[in-house]
Amino acid sequence: MSAFLERHKLFWSDKHFLVDVLLGFLLLAVGVSATYYTNFYTTIHASNYVTDIILDNIPVVNVDFVYNEGALIFIAVLVLLLLYEPKRIPFVLKSVAVFFLVRSFFVVLTHLAPPPQESYIDTTDFLHKLSSGDDLFFSAHTGLPFLLAIIFWNKKYLRYFYLFLTVIGGGSVLLGHLHYSIDVFSALFIAFGVFYIAKNIFHKNYLLFAEEY
Repeated sequence: MSAFLERHKLFWSDKHFLVDVLLGFLLLAVGVSATYYTNFYTTIHASNYVTDIILDNIPVVNVDFVYNEGALIFIAVLVLLLLYEPKRIPFVLKSVAVFFLVRSFFVVLTHLAPPPQESYIDTTDFLHKLSSGDDLFFSAHTGLPFLLAIIFWNKKYLRYFYLFLTVIGGGSVLLGHLHYSIDVFSALFIAFGVFYIAKNIFHKNYLLFAEEY
């Protein structure tokens, strides 16, 4: 417990660290805001749905709990991981922010309508405020946990944990017919690219993140 408190005291007393954390939150706010407003754009401009080799051959499964409550649990676990090791906060915040900004760019480019049959999703849930269902390309439920798996790659258990969540997230949106298969599989490659973009832009934060005590 004393080591935990010492870590927090060390980092939160560092002005440069505080500035990096504030910049991380600012970038994340911009990324989330971009996601929110691109949803309005895609809802207005959504065109027709298309056939899909995977969705056309699997039934629709109710994945509301995984899609909504599962996402909230995902966020809560990530917050705990960051609080446990505060040095992780700047790089993770900025990487996630880049992820949302990149995804918003792709969402604006692609205007497919959702698959005609899809799982029931509670529209009163908090997550629905960030996703209209028309923001298809690419899947955040797949890409975000995969991004974290790459970020935590050197931490064996966290790597496998987030790879497991990637399978759960990608599998659930396919079973629920909430995304096309291209949205899911492309998310893996784009998340990989996002990591290297963030690593190069925020290299100082990455070095702090990767530093061992």
